[in-house]
Amino acid sequence: MSTKDEILPYQESVEMSPASQEYDDDALLRKMGYTPSFSREFASISTISFAFSIMGLCSSVATTFNTPLLFGGPSSVTWCWIIGSCLCMTLGASVAEILSAYPTCGGIYGASSRLCPSSHRAIMGWIIGWLTILAIVVGLSSTELGLSNMIWAGVAIGRDGDFTPTAGKSVGLCAALLVVHAFLNCLGTRRLAYMTSSFVFINLGTTILIIVVLLAMTPRSEMHTASYVFGIDGIINNAKGWGNGVAFLFGLLSVEWTMTGYDATGHISEEIRRAAYRTPTAIIVSIIGTGLLGWLLNIVLVLCSGPFEDLPGPSDSAFLQILVLRVGKSGGLFLWALVCLTAFVVCLSCVQANSRAFYAFSRDHGLPDGDYFGHIDPTTKTPIRAIWFSAFLGALPGLLDLASPLALNAVYAATAMAFDLAYLVAVVLRRIYADHPEVQFKPGPFYMGDGWFGWTVNTIAVLWTIFVCIIFCMPNELPVNTQNMNYASVITGGVILLAMVWYYLGAKKRYHGPASNVALSTDTRSLEADVKVQ
Repeated sequence: MSTKDEILPYQESVEMSPASQEYDDDALLRKMGYTPSFSREFASISTISFAFSIMGLCSSVATTFNTPLLFGGPSSVTWCWIIGSCLCMTLGASVAEILSAYPTCGGIYGASSRLCPSSHRAIMGWIIGWLTILAIVVGLSSTELGLSNMIWAGVAIGRDGDFTPTAGKSVGLCAALLVVHAFLNCLGTRRLAYMTSSFVFINLGTTILIIVVLLAMTPRSEMHTASYVFGIDGIINNAKGWGNGVAFLFGLLSVEWTMTGYDATGHISEEIRRAAYRTPTAIIVSIIGTGLLGWLLNIVLVLCSGPFEDLPGPSDSAFLQILVLRVGKSGGLFLWALVCLTAFVVCLSCVQANSRAFYAFSRDHGLPDGDYFGHIDPTTKTPIRAIWFSAFLGALPGLLDLASPLALNAVYAATAMAFDLAYLVAVVLRRIYADHPEVQFKPGPFYMGDGWFGWTVNTIAVLWTIFVCIIFCMPNELPVNTQNMNYASVITGGVILLAMVWYYLGAKKRYHGPASNVALSTDTRSLEADVKVQ
């Protein structure tokens, strides 16, 4: 390494020593060119809990349930969820394999720059970095505003419809919630890990409770038939202008909005003990758990949903309307409060992951901030500047709701699309340049191999991502006009185009891909002395 800003050649593996695991995590990080700055307080349960909370099973289904139900019908809800979950597993496993090899808080952004030759490293890192920024900013905003709308929907039900939520109220509550989540994220890493350990029980416990209560409180005579839940009777096309097949496929949007952000766990990998093991494990476990339990939740919701024509009800939430129908207003609002709690912890985890992503991009000189947000508070060992910055940016897209809900929906539609495209590029790079002399991909503990299995999983992940991105770009109604146009592709493509123009107009002078902050004397001498191959 000739200069401090060159990334260290990550060509050699660092063998883990059970007797000194925390130390070896930091040694591995130094091999990738970074000085350890975080306190590693996340163990197995807190890491898995974090991964579950990012997906936010119960709250994510609650906020997206209207889309598959009202566009494609009950059968679209049940079948698209399980089909989408299985295919999302291929993409999640592909991302987990990459993050196992490169466990840094840059997540898939940091890894993608290391998966290609030096001539492509800067431009790949730049594009993936800005795709990640787009995804995490609008993702946090949509999740936080969704929580705000869920709270106001509960108020509307509690006041028997004598309350009308407005855009101003939703945006105001969204901003207040972001401030609360930013404050909580300013706590020390140990306290964050302790809080996070409970999130998995909140998410799974609430989901299981709702499933049990709905089945217990719905008379057998009022449950829908199997044909309605799984068969032809459950295909109800409300997508104007589209045939039954396309309307059915709109059901994929719910599972895609839920199962995304796989690399969020990677963003906190510098706070995880045994990160190369626990990061991919948490991703896989959370996808399997969310997929299976989410399918059961969707089946039960459809089974107990009552007359289709009564949905989504006065609260404009079919999920909440079903709860009130089966357990009454008081019981329904109690369960809804638990759903809102799951959304609250989702937002808390999102702020943590987002701030680490901003920290990583700033650390690599990707932001025009003079590395201001690449700073760790010495007391809390958290990036406090990046925390407040991510909360501030998360509030901005929500302001569009005051001007145009159409523009707001267009921005949010780009969330999962931006995430998936970033993952797609990383998976393709991992295969194309695996044996390139400047890359020489060294797998981590989670490795699917270079045989038929690994290639099959990666290929399915790429094809699935391309297919679902097409669905993301399709308008919900035909003919297309300015009022129903889906601008997700325009926004995502616009961000990529602007990022490339910015890069070639001047950013390439300061951004050269992941930049080492390990001094030469510290790295080359201490690693040779400290990292022993057992």
